[in-house]
Amino acid sequence: MTIAQALTTLRDADDGAAVVEFALIAPTLALVLMGLFDMGYTVYANTMLQGALQRAARAATVEGAGSNLASIDSKVKDEVLDVVPDASLTFTRKSYANFSDVGVPEDFTDANDSGVCDDGEAYEDANGNGTWDQDRGAAGLGGARDAVLYTVSMSYARKFPMASLIGLSETVTNKATTVLRNQPYDLQKSVAKVGNCT
Repeated sequence: MTIAQALTTLRDADDGAAVVEFALIAPTLALVLMGLFDMGYTVYANTMLQGALQRAARAATVEGAGSNLASIDSKVKDEVLDVVPDASLTFTRKSYANFSDVGVPEDFTDANDSGVCDDGEAYEDANGNGTWDQDRGAAGLGGARDAVLYTVSMSYARKFPMASLIGLSETVTNKATTVLRNQPYDLQKSVAKVGNCT
């Protein structure tokens, strides 16, 4: 075989081409698959958190639930830890007189048109804590007929080791919230009073 024939045979040979092509594509394919798995796991974990929160919130709206909050939170934690064993959970509750009050600042008389509660301006202390607040909710479960914002924050380490390669945080943080009204087991009580801004 001459050199020209050997070069022609080598040029026409396609043995091993598929292996080389796969070696070129495999890293990208692996990253895409890990990204999809990571996204799917995050969505599933968040869905589990939201479902557990909804069930717990319904249990917390009945009379006497205030003495069972630890066990209600524990049920949420147990359900979530079945899916995300290393999750860290934090629970908060804020109560409001009505659904329309959720996340709304306390009312005040803006006498100096500054847009800020200051200079001794009168305000309605809706949560009874003695200061004007950007959120009128009172910490805790509230009382009969109150609307309660129940929030659970979940934080856990990413399950797939590709986050640092594409600039994502190694920790995933999700938050689930729900607002439900407490059962009408008593008359609604108000803690609102009038105060002056400083």
